[in-house]
Amino acid sequence: MNEREVLLKRVQVCDFVLKDTVLYLDSHPDYQDALAYYRKHLQMRKEAAESYTLKYGPLTHHEYDGGPRWNWIDGPWPWQNEEA
Repeated sequence: MNEREVLLKRVQVCDFVLKDTVLYLDSHPDYQDALAYYRKHLQMRKEAAESYTLKYGPLTHHEYDGGPRWNWIDGPWPWQNEEA
């Protein structure tokens, strides 16, 4: 795995953990350990996404920087293999 793939995998793992934790928090909204777990992984996701974006470009169109050009189309797309 190259560095790009490692960073993308880190974001994907955090996304999965966050979604799974949300399901738990929906039925246990006051459980402090779950809230702390969510906050921890949310921070990890933010850091991984920021690292990826700085090196390889935006992960989603939501990260459009407001510039004069729609740079989301500049490749490669996050899900594309660099060798393709």
